[in-house]
This record gives sequence, structure tokens and C-alpha cells, in this order.
Amino acid sequence: MIRRIPQARERGIPDATVARLPLYLRALNGLAERGTATVSSEDLALAAGVNSAKLRKDLSHLGSYGTRGVGYDVQYLIYQISRELGLTQDWAVAIVGVGNLGRALANYGGFVSRGFRVAGLLDADPAVVGDHIAGLTVEHSDGLEAVIRKRGVSIVVIATPATAAQQVCDRVIAAGVTSILNFAPVVLTVPDGVDVRKVDLSIELQILAFHEQRKVTGGPMMAEDWAGEAG
Repeated sequence: MIRRIPQARERGIPDATVARLPLYLRALNGLAERGTATVSSEDLALAAGVNSAKLRKDLSHLGSYGTRGVGYDVQYLIYQISRELGLTQDWAVAIVGVGNLGRALANYGGFVSRGFRVAGLLDADPAVVGDHIAGLTVEHSDGLEAVIRKRGVSIVVIATPATAAQQVCDRVIAAGVTSILNFAPVVLTVPDGVDVRKVDLSIELQILAFHEQRKVTGGPMMAEDWAGEAG
């Protein structure tokens, strides 16, 4: 049975707020590890890299307003955010595409501590099928639907080449999965009700290159600069 991931939008929580909740949770976990019992909105905002007014508004959507003069209870706020993100449950994840990136994801230790359990590794390459990675055996992607059904997979990570990504996407949606994390360098077409989060490292590098260029040149490249380089 596939368990559905709770949709924060159904509770009226803006998508932008949902995107910031993991930042708050990471900061709170760091505070908890250092033995901090309470934290002010200003200190939590600083640790999360946002302004305090935005943080207070975000947390108000969770019904958490803190205590004047004291701040927020760290452990309780961790619980509130974890519950809202669905991290108080165990989510089965399948990774499709076990190349270098897929292997790195399979070996990432942070999944389990955040409520995600890798339940299947699948690949179409016979040379990869049968490999043992992070305690799992790579299975052929022909059995994708069976893995989803038998192991209750709720989230699928697509780490295939771009040419295979849409077909894999269509298959997992047909199998009942509505939450997809896409690492393939392609935009996936999905029906309403299916959530796709895209991670494209090349785009992030291009954005950094843009900012680095501005630091070096003091501004964007102008037409005359291009003409000079072309000549």
C-alpha cells in the first residue's frame, strides 16, 4: 500500500513557507545537539538565514508563536515542524538509476535520520543489476511497479539519463506514486496532483558563475565586451 505524503497546502500553508521549514528544522537540530533548550526568533532566523519577521510568520502557520521573553522551545518546535513535513513517519523511497549519482544517494546516511528509508534500487543496465549498495541489491527496472507496490514506496528518486526520465516518471505515476525527486536534466511532464522537485546541479553552478562574474567584472558583460572577445 502506498502511503500519501501530507500536503501542507491543504492546511493553507504557502509553498514558500513549506520550502523554508527544512531550513528551520536543520537549524533547530543543530541547536538541540548543542544542548540549547529555547531560542529567540532572531537567533533562529540568523541560524536559518532568513529575517525574523518572515520566520515568525512562517511558524504562525504551524500554530507556534513562541513565548514572549523566552522564545521557542527547541524540542517542541522540532516536533511541530517534523510533524508538518511528515517526518514523524517512515517513508519508503526507491531510487531509479544507479550510476555515480544514484550510488551516492543510496549511501547518503542522512535519509534514515530524517524519516526516509531507501526501499529499492533499480537500473536498466544488466551490468549494474545485482550489485550490492548500502545493504540493498540493485534490481532491474523492469520490476519497478512491483517494487513500488510490494514495498509501499511513496517517493521515487529519478537519477537516470535525461532520455529515460520521462518514461520512468510515467511508469511510477501509473503505479500510484505522486511524489518525485528528479535529478535528470530534463523537465518532466506530470498530471495535476503529482509533485515533482527538480535538482539540477548544472543550473546551480551557472547561477554561481553569474554571481562570480559580477564580483570579478563589477557588472554584467555588455555588448561591447562581447564584441571585443569575439574579435
